[in-house]
Amino acid sequence: MMENRILREFILKSLEEDLGDGDHSSLACIPEGNTGKARLLIKEKGVLAGCRVAEELFRVIDPGLGFELFINDGTPVSPGEIAFIVSGSQQSILKSERLVLNIMQRMSGIATSTRQYADLVKDLKTKIIDTRKTTPGMRFLEKEAVRLGGGYNHRMGLYDMIMLKDNHIDYAGGIETAIKKTMDYLRLKGKALRIEIEARSIDDVKRIVAFGGIDRIMLDNFDVAATLEAVSIIDGRFETESSGGITLGTVRSFAECGVDFISIGALTHHIRSIDMSLKAM
Repeated sequence: MMENRILREFILKSLEEDLGDGDHSSLACIPEGNTGKARLLIKEKGVLAGCRVAEELFRVIDPGLGFELFINDGTPVSPGEIAFIVSGSQQSILKSERLVLNIMQRMSGIATSTRQYADLVKDLKTKIIDTRKTTPGMRFLEKEAVRLGGGYNHRMGLYDMIMLKDNHIDYAGGIETAIKKTMDYLRLKGKALRIEIEARSIDDVKRIVAFGGIDRIMLDNFDVAATLEAVSIIDGRFETESSGGITLGTVRSFAECGVDFISIGALTHHIRSIDMSLKAM
């Protein structure tokens, strides 16, 4: 879940970027005391995400704004539905408008895409997970959107899980050396981080299984046949993750191989935002 402190810091930084020394468009033509309402109007089908962020943003801009929620985050929505109504100072509503829409449209796009993938494998054990391919400064929001869409988060950053990818392995001097050095490092530092390692071939899978010392094997850019073979070799001794170029058209085939996870970078870096607007009432 999102930490309130991190969310508030993000909102304050975003407002600083947008407001500068004031919203002069509103200040020029909207009297300070004017009050009104605006509704968040859904304009296309999708999965709603970001209402919690919007509510906090309104609170930060103006604690006097009222917020009435009609649709919860994670709910499928259709054109014409109203997600919430905000009421109070017209100047404050106008200050909030673009930032609220930028966040909610993007988060809802991520949640919608994630739900499409998750629905295709919902009867199987495989979980759809995200990656670190996120917008700098917005990772916590984008990963929250993945959860709201029915997916799961991989690691949040470089600090909460070990992932030995191709470059780590090559720089370290090979699979076995990379794993041993990592195990030694974790013992030395007194850290209990899980270890994932990338396999680029069936031979890599065999070497990793023989050496051990890890928690999860990533099958990177394996086709379906190779994935089936790898899962058979691993035989439940380690978690398995398929990754690399998997699409809505192929995700089911990879999940049917029996992998535990399928990671999809496109969830957070190939985004089509969901159309919505904040309309005066």
